[in-house]
Amino acid sequence: MTSNVDNRRFAKVIGCLSGLSLALMASLGPSSAATPLTRVKAGHLVALDMAPLFVGKESGCFEKAGLDVETVFFANPGDNNAALAGGSIDFSTNPFTLPFFAANSGVPIRVISAAGGWGIIEVIAQKASGLRSMSDIKTYAASGKPKLKIATLQGDTLELILTRSFAKAGIDTSSVELVYFNDLLAMVEAFRSGQVDILSHIKPYTTEMQIEKGAVRLTTDAETWTTFSPNTVVSVLEKTLNDRPQVVRAYLEGLMCGADIINNHPDQAVSLLAKGNYFRVKPDVLLQSFKSAPVPVSFVPDLDSVQSVVDDLTKLGYVKGTTKAADIFRLETIKSLQK
Repeated sequence: MTSNVDNRRFAKVIGCLSGLSLALMASLGPSSAATPLTRVKAGHLVALDMAPLFVGKESGCFEKAGLDVETVFFANPGDNNAALAGGSIDFSTNPFTLPFFAANSGVPIRVISAAGGWGIIEVIAQKASGLRSMSDIKTYAASGKPKLKIATLQGDTLELILTRSFAKAGIDTSSVELVYFNDLLAMVEAFRSGQVDILSHIKPYTTEMQIEKGAVRLTTDAETWTTFSPNTVVSVLEKTLNDRPQVVRAYLEGLMCGADIINNHPDQAVSLLAKGNYFRVKPDVLLQSFKSAPVPVSFVPDLDSVQSVVDDLTKLGYVKGTTKAADIFRLETIKSLQK
């Protein structure tokens, strides 16, 4: 049986605890109540300029912007594009040529920024080849030796960087053997095993070959086109841009937050990326990939450069349609944020 004294003591304790609870609630203030995060899905492939997306997710950058971002991996750009067109994802990070294919097919796709990073596409040669520049390929071809085998993707910027740099160096495309792949990782393995002499690919995998195999960089997209020529871009449907502008803005803020970590604290960025094992390369490879960038990560692409690459694709017959960069790029928000 409980005495009246015990009851009074119990009541006193409860009163004290209630007072502490009220004091704690008051100290947290009215803004302490958790605001529900807006859930979005972001489709992606794997390339170094997608690092701001991954770092933004692992660091909490997107949560700070009010978003719960689910990353969705696609093995190829076409599936990524189709997912955006069908509405199963909200944002798509894809090679910048894909939005043109979509727009020419009647899909109301809009590009809101570059993905984040420059000089991502690199052409590298086997150390044993003796090649040190693109012009060396012309000299090699004139020597009468067997044709150099070059791994690339057909109808992609990985092919276009070759055709453009060949034109600059006066190299006849027929003097080399272009070996077309449809699997990015298979291309790396072909180079690693010595099946091809030259690889047109993306960082961090080209960096990995330079560190581990002594491969020599012949050129980059920043050198072949311009410093701010993008590899991939971020796209949304026009409906998203019109109906959910705050979500679009928040997503870009999350990317910029991730980029800030990469630019100012690359070691931290590498540690964050290890959490998700996004690139499956060693930490020193990732760190060197970031440090070898021609300029810090930013998000406003060179539209003239983009258009010139699309013009090249059109001349080669890969692009059917008349969509121009100005028709689908909507950079007002990213420009206002990146002042």
